[in-house]
Amino acid sequence: MGFLQDAPQLAHPYRSDRLLHALLDRALPTARRAALDADLDALGDYALMAWQRAAVTTRRKPVLTPWDAWGRRVDRIELTTAWQEGPGITTRHAVLASGHENHEHARLEEFARVYLYHVASEFYTCPLAMTDGAATALKASGNQALVERALPHFLSRDAATFWLSGQWMTETHGGSDVGHTETQARQGADGQWRLHGRKWFSSAVVGEAALALARPEGAGSGSAALALFYVETMDGAARKSGLVIDRLKDKLGTHELPTAEIHLDGLPAWPLGELANGVRQVAPMLNVTRTWNAVCAVASMARAIALARDYAGRRQVFGRPLVEQPLHAQTLADMQAEFEGAFALAFEVAQLLGRVEHGAAAPHEATLLRLLTPLAKLWTGKLAVRLCSEALECFGGAGYIEDTGLPQLLRDAQVYAIWEGTTNVLALDALRALAGDGLGALRGAIAAWLQDGDPHAAFAIDAALDAAASHLDAPSTDRAVLEAGARGLALTLARSAAAALLARQAMRAQARGDARPAAALRRFLGHGLLRLADTGMDDTALLLG
Repeated sequence: MGFLQDAPQLAHPYRSDRLLHALLDRALPTARRAALDADLDALGDYALMAWQRAAVTTRRKPVLTPWDAWGRRVDRIELTTAWQEGPGITTRHAVLASGHENHEHARLEEFARVYLYHVASEFYTCPLAMTDGAATALKASGNQALVERALPHFLSRDAATFWLSGQWMTETHGGSDVGHTETQARQGADGQWRLHGRKWFSSAVVGEAALALARPEGAGSGSAALALFYVETMDGAARKSGLVIDRLKDKLGTHELPTAEIHLDGLPAWPLGELANGVRQVAPMLNVTRTWNAVCAVASMARAIALARDYAGRRQVFGRPLVEQPLHAQTLADMQAEFEGAFALAFEVAQLLGRVEHGAAAPHEATLLRLLTPLAKLWTGKLAVRLCSEALECFGGAGYIEDTGLPQLLRDAQVYAIWEGTTNVLALDALRALAGDGLGALRGAIAAWLQDGDPHAAFAIDAALDAAASHLDAPSTDRAVLEAGARGLALTLARSAAAALLARQAMRAQARGDARPAAALRRFLGHGLLRLADTGMDDTALLLG
């Protein structure tokens, strides 16, 4: 038999991850680090098993059965194996519950688990993120009755009592413009609220609960009149009759995730707080769910690069392994440098979130978190698409063949730039965060990260920040021009923050004799930090006219 190409092999996702080990060794107290290790190692085992299982099984989509054989409405959804395993994995290893422990390292420990579990979970992490956000919103609401009713389930460490929560916000008018929400909340004579309407994207429809925006009957128009409601979806083993699943969406990626269009036909509901300003009540979730998005995007990059690097050592081309071909090695190194910057920024946000939530943050860090969260989400979302695409190209034609499992990496990556706010929505949100002292908080943090670090890095980062400040402060800049340039501004700030974090890591690693982070920093800086662009509003009007 002639030559057969070896498939890429996945190294143990936890034991082989230099960046994650360095981060946890540095950031966690010794006792907490040792306690976390067993869960992370087990999640790495599961991720490795899931990759090997995918190579010998046919992946499938969830299947909706609306009616049983006797004509009863059941809306039963058959889930993939990984989704059936999800509650057990989640509770056994505290993937979600760890983020709500009462210490400042809780979020870092949670997101280390998420990072290892995500790709293997087949996006079971999506409803986990929604559940995490719901738990956060419930705690912020102060509604003690709902907290006592729902949180023991959301944060359970027992699969038998664990609940998932959805977030049902989007309607047919679109995603971010919730002011046109048509779902109505009506209060009956018994005092019970019930929801009536249609929700267009429901990514956790298999959950036992959800948070939903609705307009109380008689309330005015606009987003300020919306209220946020808590609902439960199951009546024992059966789905409540007030929740009807119209269909599952046929998506580009995230195929294993059952995303549904639903009708609410009198589903019982309980308001979280006042019967208005529901969008404001959603706000506490955003730092949480956007951090999930960023960490999951970084996890997909890690998987794509790990496979591409392994394959480069196996694939022989012109008498040498690919990794010894200078241009291919250059490509892999470029990918690695960008990934290391994204990893540094996403996990800095995770640590900030934990410190802010537990009152351990410095005064400027809440402002910093408000800015860095949308920056990290939007940049990692775009970068995941680019790096996963580049990784597929590293396999040549095999990267385009479905049963290698590789195309799924790219299809799935596209969702990161869409979930939790598109790139443009997040760029405008970052612009709002800069309206206060966001840039000052970022400059202060970067100065601390760069202290006694690489002067070349400091010069490049300061120059990028100065350019960003000039863009913001230009006297002739009106609001339309600022908004038109918001994407370039956000990417510049995200890359500047990532570079400063890489510089901090390089300085610490060099003290241990590890030169790799410094090499990543040099290459990252070589790719440039500035992404500001001439907005050319007149040209924009001409081109779109």
